[in-house]
Amino acid sequence: MGVRETTIAKLQQLPDWLLQEVSDFIDGITRQHQSVASDNPQRNITKTWAKWFESVDHLDIVPPKPSSPYQQLLLNKYRKQGLEL
Repeated sequence: MGVRETTIAKLQQLPDWLLQEVSDFIDGITRQHQSVASDNPQRNITKTWAKWFESVDHLDIVPPKPSSPYQQLLLNKYRKQGLEL
């Protein structure tokens, strides 16, 4: 006797008031496995990264103000060399 036949035999022995609980449990397991099977992890990761890049692309970049005279001198030196920070 296979698992299916054994399970059906057990179900036939249960009282009616327990059958609804078993039916709800089976529905829950079925939904869980359908959602896992339909989820494509690669697609979800791709969507997540695309959303992150989109949000980062719209950020305003404001350079920090120099907090010391040394930092200001260093920035001036780099700017004289043609570098923009």
